[in-house]
Amino acid sequence: MKRGRLLNSELSYCVAKLGHNDMLAIADSGLPIPNTTPRIDLALCPGTPSFIETCTTVFGEVQVESLILAEEFVVKSPALYESFIQLVKQQEEAQGHPIKISYISHELFKANTHGATAVVRTGEFTPYANVIIKAGVVF
Repeated sequence: MKRGRLLNSELSYCVAKLGHNDMLAIADSGLPIPNTTPRIDLALCPGTPSFIETCTTVFGEVQVESLILAEEFVVKSPALYESFIQLVKQQEEAQGHPIKISYISHELFKANTHGATAVVRTGEFTPYANVIIKAGVVF
């Protein structure tokens, strides 16, 4: 049995395939996912797994170079956004370098999911709780 925190085989395989600058999206349960982008559906029921739980687990497995967020996340869901920023700060400490965050419109965010390796659908019911992770390198 795998020893790490990430047990979902489909997500674990996707993370293992990520190369420098490849993108992986983690999404709330309402984000439309393009038919051409693989979907890893973790949603079990409203709130399970949460956006933060999913990001925490994925961040533990991925070298994060940068993040893309929708501008609306900051304004429409400030409490969850603040929790996410705290998680990003923890990740920066663990990696030993800053993580660049870009903010774009939600419409442009949805368009960017077409280029993602996959979209991970969570059970999160908080609006705009979505992030695109750009993978870095460990050396």
